[in-house]
Amino acid sequence: MPRIPIIMPQLGESIAEANIINFLVKPGDTVEADQDLIEVETNKASMTVTSPCRGRIEKFTAQLNESYAVGVVLGHIEATKEEASRLGLDVPAPAKTGDTDHISAPDANGGRNRVQPTVRGLPVPANAAGASYLSPRLKARMNELGLHAADLAGVAGSGAAGRVTVEDFERFIAHLEKQKITPASFMRVTVADAMRRSWTRPIAHVGLPVCLDPLFAYRKVTRPKPGPALCGLRALAVALAENSAPAGRLVGNKIVHPSSIDIAFAVEAEEGVLVPVIRHADKRSLKELIGPYNELVELARQCKLPPEVTGGSIATVTNFGTFGLTWATPIPLPEQSLVLGIGAARRTPSWDASKDRFVPVMEANLTLSFDHRVIDGGAAGRLLMRIADLITHPEQL
Repeated sequence: MPRIPIIMPQLGESIAEANIINFLVKPGDTVEADQDLIEVETNKASMTVTSPCRGRIEKFTAQLNESYAVGVVLGHIEATKEEASRLGLDVPAPAKTGDTDHISAPDANGGRNRVQPTVRGLPVPANAAGASYLSPRLKARMNELGLHAADLAGVAGSGAAGRVTVEDFERFIAHLEKQKITPASFMRVTVADAMRRSWTRPIAHVGLPVCLDPLFAYRKVTRPKPGPALCGLRALAVALAENSAPAGRLVGNKIVHPSSIDIAFAVEAEEGVLVPVIRHADKRSLKELIGPYNELVELARQCKLPPEVTGGSIATVTNFGTFGLTWATPIPLPEQSLVLGIGAARRTPSWDASKDRFVPVMEANLTLSFDHRVIDGGAAGRLLMRIADLITHPEQL
């Protein structure tokens, strides 16, 4: 009887291999065409390999918890000659050439060879592991040049399991030296290191539009006038004073709660961003914070912040609306779990039920980025709703 191969299919445009996680049938079972046979897992989702025809499972050559490339034979089905002929599976398919050729023959190790995905033009092959493992020799060379693993994210390795070798690294450096290079400032390198460490956590975001008309009306009768960023900072401080759990830090299997509500705010300097801190921001009213806030902004722009107003904050406020941006997803600093973003205000129509018509209002988007290990979307959403409520009632600040 004809032996029809069960082949690992192309499960997605950029997927080159999949891991066997479950066999849904066993040798000797009779199966129908398109019946699920094997459950596999890729780096994107869990999917199934189906039967190419009706017949009896002869055997599986694939092993559980092993990864196999697209095009590899995972087993065989015994089919009748009529079934194989009807499906055209009794005639070997000619080898393809060109860009669509993505199936490789099994190797001596049971078919666990590497193949390229069907998508062309990717900067790094989908099966490249990158700098997931660094040999001591490579680490020493990188330390010599002051580089991190993140700097090698775009390097396709030629070593075992796609690892980046010292030779790959040296070719990468030689290629860089042919490009235009300018030295990065100390501030830029520091910010880059902080963001690299921040991104090792699962960061999520929630957003909400808020009407700023009450805040603008409040500013008209207040001297000196508080800016939107300071109002957001004070609102965040009040909300966290009511419930500080969202600003906690997960260390091991414990959540460390903040001992004081110290809120930082982002100030753009010449070559980066500085984040001065207002200590105990929940203990002073909005009016009391205007003077210290303006002073810290000026010191930050001059890069003259004293040590006592840097570091140790539990959250940051950033007003990206000053750049005309309406939406952004900022990243919390490594020692923080939260960052509140404020977008540019725009005049938009809003339905007024009392007037039974749309009326123009000044509206801005608030975004809250958070460490998803510490809180979930519901808690983040409630915190953002409370901040928005406070901003729309500035007399409470």
